[in-house]
Amino acid sequence: MPDNLTFAGLAADPALSRGRRYPETDAPTRNAFQRDRDRIVHSTAFRRLVYKTQVFLNHEGDLFRTRLTHSLEVAQLGRSIARALGLNEDLVEAIALAHDLGHTPFGHAGQDALHDCMAEAGGFEHNLQSLRVVDELEERYPAFNGLNLCFETREGILKHCSRANAEVLEAREPGGVGRRFLEHTQPSLEAQLCNLADEIAYNAHDIDDGVRSGLITLEQVAQVPLFDRFFQEALREYPELKGRRLLYESIRRMLSAQVYDVIAATRETLCAMQGVSVDAVRRSPVVVTFSAAMRRQSIELKQFLFRNLYRHPQVMATTGAAQTVVRELFALYSLSPDQMQAGFRDRADQPRSIADYIAGMTDRFAAREHERLTGQRLLAP
Repeated sequence: MPDNLTFAGLAADPALSRGRRYPETDAPTRNAFQRDRDRIVHSTAFRRLVYKTQVFLNHEGDLFRTRLTHSLEVAQLGRSIARALGLNEDLVEAIALAHDLGHTPFGHAGQDALHDCMAEAGGFEHNLQSLRVVDELEERYPAFNGLNLCFETREGILKHCSRANAEVLEAREPGGVGRRFLEHTQPSLEAQLCNLADEIAYNAHDIDDGVRSGLITLEQVAQVPLFDRFFQEALREYPELKGRRLLYESIRRMLSAQVYDVIAATRETLCAMQGVSVDAVRRSPVVVTFSAAMRRQSIELKQFLFRNLYRHPQVMATTGAAQTVVRELFALYSLSPDQMQAGFRDRADQPRSIADYIAGMTDRFAAREHERLTGQRLLAP
């Protein structure tokens, strides 16, 4: 298999984009995907990501990952793999930078709590909320709501979607971004790549943050085969290495191996797909993948992190407080919508408006709002 085999013929072409919901004149110096990336970077929702949590809440330390640093890491990994495979780097970057715009404060704890609050009003899905942010909630342009991104970027942002919500999207936009969830087809190769880069990034940085926090130890992580392989490799080459440098070197090697594995596994799939069309790729199983062995090891690592970090008693205690903040804010705003900002308090669909308002909060703003309305400090603002 030649090392230079790429997907260039199946990469997304900005000149052939399915376009924007509201027609606009092309930019003179940027293609459509570059323009999308720039709109995302300048959006209010993107700036808020710096104060939104990954695993550790924003006040718990200055050096832990946030949604912003995570998104930048996904973009970097995604562009590196896209370059090797001949995919469209600009589209990968745009999707990566926007994929978490709809996340609530307090990470998955906040999302789960908000989903419970919205149980009788359609629930809450953070991927769908990310699409909602770029389609409706950003207020930057005089002629339309949202950022008016290209179909391809919007499709990549919507990584998951329930059938019920896909049907709603299809009714509003026939043949649009909800269609593939009804037809069980795949998104663009660039979107597939972003999904995998997201997984690679959060597994690596959660090890880093977990060890840095003291909630898991380097020795514990070394019991996981995927990590231990590179831990031992680093020690063989640098026998005196220890502590933070040993952690970083092990993670660096693991990241590189996963990137190279994706490139090799995807090229192998490409060999069997010579001459196929973009439409055929969308109807096929996922193309941008790990090898079978790396997939197994990645799952083992995720299971380790779930048991030992995400379910650590200290994390769970903070999770409980965070969910209480979200639930009580939702209840308070339901009783007194006037406590929300004007753009949210006057909407007809009050439950969705409250969900939009809370989902847009940073960790520290949500904590301060809860303290203002209840007089209780459950989390440090």
